[in-house]
Parts: sequence; structure tokens; C-alpha cells
Amino acid sequence: MVNKVRGDIDHYKTLGIAAGATQAQVKQAYRKLAKQFHPDSQPDSSNNQAATDKIASVNAAYEVLGDVQERQRYDVERQLIAKEKLRDRTARTVDSQAQYQKRRKRAGSNATIEQWLRNVFNPTDRLIGKIIKPLKAEVRSLSADPFDDELMEAFQGYLEACQESLEKAQTKFKSMPNPASVASGAANLYYCLNQLEDGLEEIERFTYTYDDSYLHTGQELFRIAAGLRKDAKAEIKAVL
Repeated sequence: MVNKVRGDIDHYKTLGIAAGATQAQVKQAYRKLAKQFHPDSQPDSSNNQAATDKIASVNAAYEVLGDVQERQRYDVERQLIAKEKLRDRTARTVDSQAQYQKRRKRAGSNATIEQWLRNVFNPTDRLIGKIIKPLKAEVRSLSADPFDDELMEAFQGYLEACQESLEKAQTKFKSMPNPASVASGAANLYYCLNQLEDGLEEIERFTYTYDDSYLHTGQELFRIAAGLRKDAKAEIKAVL
């Protein structure tokens, strides 16, 4: 049997359960969905094809997760893929740091510190705060019941707002080269934005897999970003 992990298929998402669910919970989720989407339970004939497609994916998911050995193999492959993604992210970060340093050396800047603080640092920092500060409260609210549609919708709304703020912050940060005297602080701010981008990507994965490992990784990346933001402020303050 070939476990479908590398595509868009996630068996845990299909059954609406967390990766740490017990075998009893796997079976319970399967039975609920099998009953819900069984063609005989669809009064509207126009829904029959959709129900057939859904029950096929539910059966495929249970074929893997309902078998302990198959599930173990599936989980191992998922972990390997997660490690591959982490290595790719690390490589991207190293590359982006090198590219940033090259651009900074080439660009130089005639801007004064005051101009850069007013036009770049301060607005970028405010946008970063809008992303980082609400996370703890948003996670706490969602933890009441991650499977509650309204709670998850609210959490996804927060993530969408974060993505918008991040894109604005990235654009603002690139709008003006930093003065050489604040290079170290500007670099930490740049790395902070990178960590937030990766963190949001991980947390977004959690919203459709219900795999807590993605949420924990995202929270750790946010924690690193907060530290980089703090360092950036301290380094810039030291030269003023």
C-alpha cells in the first residue's frame, strides 16, 4: 500500500482528528463520517456524487489510520517530510540572510537615522506587534475546542490579518536602505520578519491538519521573532 502523504491529502484532516488521536477516536470519527456521507443518507440526488467522493476519501483515510502498522508507517513518513521542510526553511533563511547582507552593502544609504526610524523602523515594528501580541490570547481561545467551527473561523481570521500585516511590514522594511550605524538592528528586524513568515506558515498548517506539532513549531518561531524584535530595538536605541 502506498501512503499518500506528499500530495494535498492528509488522512487526519479527512477524518477531522488530531495526529495524536487514539485508535478508538479514529474509529469513532470514521463511523460518524461514513454514516453522514453514505449515499443512502443523501435525500438530494444532486449530492450523491459529492457524497460518493467524500466517502471514498474517508474510506482511504481509515484504511491507513485504522490499521496500527499502516498508521505507524504513515506517521514516520509525515515526520520525514516535516524534517525535510525544516531543512528547506533553514536553507532559505541562511540564503535570505546572505542576500540581505549583499543588498545592504551594495545599496548604502543617504538617509538619516531619523528618516529611517520614522519611515521604516517604527511602522514595521508596529505591524510586527500586531502579529505577535495577540497570538497567546488567540491560541487560548481556540484551545477551548479546536474543532468548533466558529472558534476556528475566528482563529483563521486572525491569521489572515497577520498575513496582511506581515506583507505590509515586509514592503515597508524594503522601502528604504538603512543607515550603516543601525545595520545590526536592521538585520535583526529582517530576520524577525523571516521567522514570522515561517511561523505563520506552520500555524496555518495546524488549522487544516489539527496536528499540534505545527502549532508548537509556529509558536516557537514567533518566540524567536519576538526575541529578534527586542534585540533590534535595543541595538538601535544604543546608537541614538
